[in-house]
Amino acid sequence: MKKVNELMARPMPVPTPISAPFWEGCTENTLRYQRCEECDTAVFKPQAFCPSCWSTRLAWTESLGVGTIYSYSVVWRAQSPAFDTPYVVAIIELAEGFHMMSNIVNCDETTVHCGMSVTVTFRKMPEGMTLPFFEPTP
Repeated sequence: MKKVNELMARPMPVPTPISAPFWEGCTENTLRYQRCEECDTAVFKPQAFCPSCWSTRLAWTESLGVGTIYSYSVVWRAQSPAFDTPYVVAIIELAEGFHMMSNIVNCDETTVHCGMSVTVTFRKMPEGMTLPFFEPTP
């Protein structure tokens, strides 16, 4: 007999014309973000203008995919039966100077802590998308 979470589809993001380069990068196992060509601000989440200077001159660039956990929460009661619990949701501070929310994987939730070094890893989901997750840096 299958578990409930094997029968439920995990909710997936819906790419937009603005975010498409980010999701295309994920399918290539590359973490992408935008950088303002006017003021050099690292921009994430994908958007049409720089939140610092309002310039529309944003260029996509590749992140090293390394950072530290800025904040996190352990989820014990999932939003949907499609998720196994517990799982860790974290805000990652990337080396390039932007923050991104993701899950921490490949470690016990009791070992996660602020300041922990993490590296991006990608998982192809059954629903067809490739999602970025983070794991402890070896």
